[in-house]
Amino acid sequence: MDSCKLPERIDVHCHAVPEKYREKLIKNGFQNPDGMPAIPPWDAEIHLQLMKDRNISRSILSITSPGTNLTPNNAAEATTTTRQTNEELSSICRSHPEHFSFFASLPLPLVSESIQEIDYTLDTLGAVGFTIISNAHGLYLGDPTFTPVLEKLNSRKATIFIHPTTCNLIIPESHPFVKPVTVLPYPRPMMEFMFDETRVVANILLSGLLDTYPDLTFIMSHCGCTLPPIIDRIGAFDAILCGREDSSQRFKDLLKRRFYFDLAGKPFPEQIHGLVRMLGGAGEASSRLVYGSDFPFTREKAVIGLQDLMEGGLEEIFGKEVMGDIYVGNARKLLNL
Repeated sequence: MDSCKLPERIDVHCHAVPEKYREKLIKNGFQNPDGMPAIPPWDAEIHLQLMKDRNISRSILSITSPGTNLTPNNAAEATTTTRQTNEELSSICRSHPEHFSFFASLPLPLVSESIQEIDYTLDTLGAVGFTIISNAHGLYLGDPTFTPVLEKLNSRKATIFIHPTTCNLIIPESHPFVKPVTVLPYPRPMMEFMFDETRVVANILLSGLLDTYPDLTFIMSHCGCTLPPIIDRIGAFDAILCGREDSSQRFKDLLKRRFYFDLAGKPFPEQIHGLVRMLGGAGEASSRLVYGSDFPFTREKAVIGLQDLMEGGLEEIFGKEVMGDIYVGNARKLLNL
């Protein structure tokens, strides 16, 4: 199809694999990240061609799992990798300012190093927000370790794009069933990613983080992952544990005010309905959705097919009159584009 006949889109969930970062992945044993067959090919020209062909006017580049802290026993190396990668992304965006912006990475769970990176990437490199993977070597947002980082992000009124990674639960040594975690022999993005991002968003809700840091805005990826069908269960357990009324509606209200949800992956024809219901119906949900392609980990042929599927699904649920907000308007408002 002629790109001029396609609706304009802003891609909030897509990735870059700049050359020096690729070298760091390979050096540290991530040739098959999260069980995927390989690191996909990527360069700016390949990405720009896809954007031209599919009428994507701007892409917000980010680093995906496993993030930039690739050396948990070497803080200096993790900090250097993070800074170098953020500078690579900034350079790409400066070369193509009309087409690319970026979410900066942080070397979590390193605290002081992450705080230093926040001001630098916003003030010097021009980041529009931050990507934080669902767990940082087993620690999830809401853990008290991250308090100074969240205070800093809140002071900058930051947007945080949460991206899933492989689950890394830390089980107390006294637990009677402590043993190595066994995962099914499939790439973790197939299923495990969806559970791990649900885990961190549940922890954000349960920990009270949203009340403590009122100026943070979050993007949950992959259409809410597995949160919608269990949000009422999470709210009910919170009420039991804390001796208060069912928290389900309070959590849903917080999600509607503080979160956006990207449509990367395969949310159509089934998954989207749970998210829309959780957010209170099509009228309320339409203002919290943004487009995502997940390129290049979702290859070009799949991006095209998923766009076509999304087009029909969005029209059926929301109607043509609000599809422009989902594709473009909400992202412009969120990121001041």
